[in-house]
Amino acid sequence: MSFGRLEQARSQRPMSEINVVPLIDVMLVLLVIFIIAAAPALSSRLVLELPQAQGKTATSPAPAYVSIGLDAQGQTFWDDQPIDNEQLRQRLQQAAQRNPATEVQLRADAAAPYGRVLHLIGQAQAAGLSRIGFVADPSAAATAPAAR
Repeated sequence: MSFGRLEQARSQRPMSEINVVPLIDVMLVLLVIFIIAAAPALSSRLVLELPQAQGKTATSPAPAYVSIGLDAQGQTFWDDQPIDNEQLRQRLQQAAQRNPATEVQLRADAAAPYGRVLHLIGQAQAAGLSRIGFVADPSAAATAPAAR
């Protein structure tokens, strides 16, 4: 006979499951932090500090060469005389017809537009001249600070 609640209550069993909700919350916060931290690195541009080299100056010039200059504004020069693109193309073709082994010595200003330098190289190659040399000032390389 039962008088009231004398039944035995179920005993409290220890919880056997791990609560992973706080763990998921922390991991999502860390993921957001990593995405925010990595965004500038993914969108940054490539910055290069190119090495400077000292080379031995050639003792004898190339047997046949043409000298093309390029100033900081992108103006082209043939043996220190200003020249336009059409005249340059014609002179390059004439030089290639005379001697296909003619070397193009490109003297480009340090501030010359890179795209213009590539355009000149492309014109020389289109004319049939494949030997292209870049002329630098050896005294500037000697006085430049040492690479880190």
